[in-house]
Amino acid sequence: MMNTRYVDVAIVGAGSAGMSAYREARKVTNNIALIEGGPYGTTCARVGCMPSKLLIAAAEAAHAAQHAEVFGLQIPRVGVDGAAVMDRVRRERDRFVGFVVDDIEGFDPQHHVRGYAVFQDAHTLLVNAELKVVAKRIVLATGSRPFVPDLALGAGERLLVNDDVFALQNLPASVVVLGAGVIALELGQALSRLNVKVTMLARSDSLGGLVDAQIRDYATRTFAEEFDLNMNTRLLGVETVANGVRVDYETQDGIKMSRTVDYVLAATGRVPNIDRLNIEVTGLQRDDRGVPVFDHETMQTQVPHIFIAGDANNTLPLLHEASDEGRIAGRNAANFPQVKKGLRRAGLSVVFSDPQIASIGQQGSDLPTDAYVVGEVSFENQGRSRVMAKNKGMLKVYVDLHTRQLLGAEMFGPAAEHIGHLLAWAVQQSLTVDAILDMPFYHPVIEEGVRSAFRDAAAKLQQVSVTHAKTA
Repeated sequence: MMNTRYVDVAIVGAGSAGMSAYREARKVTNNIALIEGGPYGTTCARVGCMPSKLLIAAAEAAHAAQHAEVFGLQIPRVGVDGAAVMDRVRRERDRFVGFVVDDIEGFDPQHHVRGYAVFQDAHTLLVNAELKVVAKRIVLATGSRPFVPDLALGAGERLLVNDDVFALQNLPASVVVLGAGVIALELGQALSRLNVKVTMLARSDSLGGLVDAQIRDYATRTFAEEFDLNMNTRLLGVETVANGVRVDYETQDGIKMSRTVDYVLAATGRVPNIDRLNIEVTGLQRDDRGVPVFDHETMQTQVPHIFIAGDANNTLPLLHEASDEGRIAGRNAANFPQVKKGLRRAGLSVVFSDPQIASIGQQGSDLPTDAYVVGEVSFENQGRSRVMAKNKGMLKVYVDLHTRQLLGAEMFGPAAEHIGHLLAWAVQQSLTVDAILDMPFYHPVIEEGVRSAFRDAAAKLQQVSVTHAKTA
């Protein structure tokens, strides 16, 4: 006979969002089921942000040594010990995963339910066909998984997704990277700097999530100088051959090309793990991506007792967003039917390429064309950037035409991970151009370039004001 367990809150998934949801729900009730079928340890710690940054750190060290001649330094040869590189990646990755596992295992053991859940109805979850969990409220925090195009499956055992890269015992000699998004850029550039021959194939002109066409074109030219970057390509075929895997594709100029490499890395995005939950029986309304429709401020779906958080909702697949959404969902699920809006922070995303990419708040494409001015700066002649030989890139800031408040920004350039934080804080505090320009700027620092962008915005605001005065 199947066992049945009755709980106040069931949380499906124990990743970043699920852990945050659990901590919040635990403040209200002790009758919880935290359901997880996969290994403990978040996507970020196991196969995402942390191991990728370890690989990137090694790549940056190699690149700096290989290009030291700009400073008058002669380093005859930089040897890359691929096995040693990957050994450190795995060792440090395992430490990060261990910290997360310790946290989860520190939760009340009575709340742990090991297994994969599917819905039987809107209140009932069947776990591994062995246990029924009947929940008054449910939080879906099931995360996401890599998306693999059908043609890429032709690579067979030579097909990698980002989850697989960090399990490699050594660095390959060559790889074709499918995609030019965040994961593709970070891993592709890092592998290239570690002496892996990289060919990157993008099916459109989209690059690293960049929205502004001028910045995107600048970034495309910059990366193409470093490795074989092909935009607007069409994948024709992928098949294993005697000495690796052959990838056939057509360039944007209509030229048919072929590459034979050790591996194909599919870095073509991620899909939410919603399709395996049998959500059809819940009555949940779904959008055109197949994801349940939900309120972004409360995380509540249109089935009132079901909430969704993190990568499962396929909105902002970032750890800090997943954690915030988990907290909101867990709190509201625990206190249901009392549901409150949670804190949603100013948008911030970073790509740890070199130069880095940062997107903050609203982008120009989000705004009415007559409602804002654009302040911009190039880092090519920015003092500190030239000192460090990191003087590629540009920044655009978007400023409200009437309130003079910073609405958002996009950057491709040095130290974008740090400048992005400063700008995100300014957006969240609704700071004006004038207030920002009143802030201290040390010399010589890269942030002086940020000041130049805001001075440009202030000048354009003044120009608009004068023009309006003349036509009044």
